[in-house]
Amino acid sequence: MSTPLTSRRATRVVAALAAVGATALATGLFGTSGAGASSHREAPLIAGDPAVDNTDVYAFVSPDHQDTVTLIANFSPFQEPNGGPNFYPWATDARYDLNVDNDGDARADITYRFTFQNDDRRGKSTFLYNNGVVDSLDDENLLFRQTYTLELVDQRGASTKLVQKGKVAPSNTGPKSMPDYAALRDQAITQIQGGAKAYVGQADDSFFLDLRVFDLLYGADLSEVGQDTLKGFNSNTIALQVPKAWLALKGDAKRNPVIGVWGDTERRSMELSPGRYRAHGEWVQVSRLGNPLVNEVVVPAGLKDTFNSLTPDQDGKVKELVDRVTNPELPQLVEAIYKIPAPKGRRDDLVEIFLTGITTKLGGPIKADLNSQVNNADVDKRKFVPSEQLRLNMSVAPAADPNRLGVLAKDNQGFPNGRRLTDDVLDIGLQALEGAAVNGVVEALAAGDKVDANENAFEKKFPYVALPNNTAVNAGAADVAIKPTAGGGGLPTAPLLSGLLAILLIGAGAWVLRHRAQQDSPTE
Repeated sequence: MSTPLTSRRATRVVAALAAVGATALATGLFGTSGAGASSHREAPLIAGDPAVDNTDVYAFVSPDHQDTVTLIANFSPFQEPNGGPNFYPWATDARYDLNVDNDGDARADITYRFTFQNDDRRGKSTFLYNNGVVDSLDDENLLFRQTYTLELVDQRGASTKLVQKGKVAPSNTGPKSMPDYAALRDQAITQIQGGAKAYVGQADDSFFLDLRVFDLLYGADLSEVGQDTLKGFNSNTIALQVPKAWLALKGDAKRNPVIGVWGDTERRSMELSPGRYRAHGEWVQVSRLGNPLVNEVVVPAGLKDTFNSLTPDQDGKVKELVDRVTNPELPQLVEAIYKIPAPKGRRDDLVEIFLTGITTKLGGPIKADLNSQVNNADVDKRKFVPSEQLRLNMSVAPAADPNRLGVLAKDNQGFPNGRRLTDDVLDIGLQALEGAAVNGVVEALAAGDKVDANENAFEKKFPYVALPNNTAVNAGAADVAIKPTAGGGGLPTAPLLSGLLAILLIGAGAWVLRHRAQQDSPTE
């Protein structure tokens, strides 16, 4: 556990978000600190630290290289493309982890860990991110750069470096600065010995949904759905493609095809003083994510920050958390607002979907063997621990024509068997919470939020994510647009300039009159 340093001189010492997470653990409420939830600002503390906020995790058999699996984790939500001058760097005092549990004990057997370094060439000479067109990652016009180190950490904590000084694709500063971002992204794909590859950089936010669900479930009027809340926004992306054998228990993906995946980020507490800070102390987990929407709509507000600090092996021991799975809040809200009856009784179907994986071997109500680690031939069932993970059966081949509703539409390569970029997880999750896994699709909610695909098409090859947006999210708002003159140049028109000048002169004159009046008035 990290301990704040003692204050000295003018230095003000505070604990960062990591230290707050450590304090939650110190209370003994839940235990130690690892998997989770689609987390676009889903918990109070992490909302204030977007650089390490893990927003989504994806795991799927690579459609064009079916002997591999692709893992994707997104961070730093709601990146407005014009968010300069610093844009959206990765945190250099954090660890970004992708974890894999292949034996079902809810502990990471494999961790792919990314850490970042800055190469800031601006100094005191400019505020610009780039001072000209950027054609390559080595372009002298690119003034702020980042590199990363990728380590493979085993269950004993031993690490092996897979990538040293991998190049990060920069934030897209706009079409004039980076006219061919696709070329920059391709240059940022790093080949790893043994048949793996990695990409780190910016991308279009892959999640698509109408987030007005939080306005009392679409304002109690399902006809008002259909707006992709994340349209136009970007996120920071880590994509890693590795052979199945790297992930499978005992390296045998045929006997042991099921894995559990989650992402997490860790920070150290910080000592702050004007203009600088220093990280110190132990690493503390501040964000976690496995299945989408768990922390957002399953976990109650009072548990969200602590949930972000838990490792999966602690999940089943937290009664308050398990109770929210077996008796979720959302179906009760849907019943109260839309009069659609909530499923009755204990929700063991959700226990399978979120905590154990789908299997007949644990006595659950879903009659299928799909994606629980107990289905692996070499797993000791007695050591299996229920936990929140995104579970993937790597033996299920990619569908030729993927269905956005995944398993609900009998496309077993889709969510909740892993998660593909095209899976409509809000519609799937809503149906799952309404009992569709055992009772069939609820027709009254079949249309979902009517956001059925991402606004930008995903790529057909690694890293599969869409290119980052490079125009303002509010670009179509007429009330904020300033049209250039007929001669171009982008400056306001002459009448507008004259009006602004008149306002300035009137204001200046009024100030002079007030100032003189104060000087001429008698002193009390």
